[in-house]
Amino acid sequence: MDIIGIIAEYNPFHNGHIYHINKIKKMYPNSIIILVLNGYFLERGEISIESIESKTKLALKNNVDIVLELPFIFGSNSADIFSEASIEILNELRVNKIIFGSECNDINKLKYYANKQLNDDYNLIVKKELNKGVNYPTALNIAIGSNINTPNDLLGLSYIKTILKNKYNIEPITIKRTNDYHDNKSNNNIISASNIREKIKNNIDISKFVSDTKYINRINYDLYFNLLKYKILNDDNLSQYLTVDEGIENRLKKVINNCDNLEELIKSVKTKRYTYNRINRMFIHILIGLKKEDKNNINHNEYIRLLGFNSIGKKYINNIKKNTNIPIVSSLKNINSIIKDYNIKAYNIYNMLVDEDILNFELSNKPVQ
Repeated sequence: MDIIGIIAEYNPFHNGHIYHINKIKKMYPNSIIILVLNGYFLERGEISIESIESKTKLALKNNVDIVLELPFIFGSNSADIFSEASIEILNELRVNKIIFGSECNDINKLKYYANKQLNDDYNLIVKKELNKGVNYPTALNIAIGSNINTPNDLLGLSYIKTILKNKYNIEPITIKRTNDYHDNKSNNNIISASNIREKIKNNIDISKFVSDTKYINRINYDLYFNLLKYKILNDDNLSQYLTVDEGIENRLKKVINNCDNLEELIKSVKTKRYTYNRINRMFIHILIGLKKEDKNNINHNEYIRLLGFNSIGKKYINNIKKNTNIPIVSSLKNINSIIKDYNIKAYNIYNMLVDEDILNFELSNKPVQ
């Protein structure tokens, strides 16, 4: 039996995700599908418009067998850190294949460039290019001699690099992405999550693109900005937080009182090197207080949290959980971990920003079944 791993953020869960899962089931009809799910604050610095509980329910409803949590400390980070933590979880669950969407849909091309990232001179070239002021994706492409700049392919490179570096017995497989991430106008049956979020912002009906609109949350960005503004004004050591680098904390202090909303703040600090995604990650790290020293002391998952499962998934978990190197837990009550502490901070901040009480699920320690 094939044990298939997928990694997702579901912001929101939409028809393209259903297509992805159904395609896997068609390719491997007797497989078990295990999802590593990012939570409330995402890899590109976005805030999820669906809660962890909602995303877990939708995944299980649509043929996923097991849902596992990607902790905030990794999920709100760069592609490489996001990928390393996700693949480590899947490897612990004895996954033998990982299947992800890809714009190029050329696994040999992705493997070739992922291998080039493992060369000794790769990091040196990236660092040199970053010092010139270019952003990370551009530096990556210069270092490996490619022109890969689409989001799924960039993540795919990180997945494959992690597998190769750690010699995991996992086969990476691609499924052709059916839409353009940057297209915010299309009205096809399958459109990108960014297109859906843009339609929500413009009060356009999205019911044909998602399985259920009742799970969509409205993010209170005015409150988010005011909380962030307070933290920037009153914290004397912003440089202690992850992704606050190169003196940008001084610029934040200088411009914050001249900004009335999040977009104005982003435009005030954005540079060629500080991309939109990097700035949004930085804001989340400042607000939640993710310290560099804490992240640097956490090299891997300390536990694997079970968010939900069906009967097939429950049987599989029971068969393997005694033989994993990282404990698989349903409850966080007895967990003593910096990773857990930051997760709880993220839960509480998200609970303030949305019109849904998410704490009942997070504190109940009961997986969805």
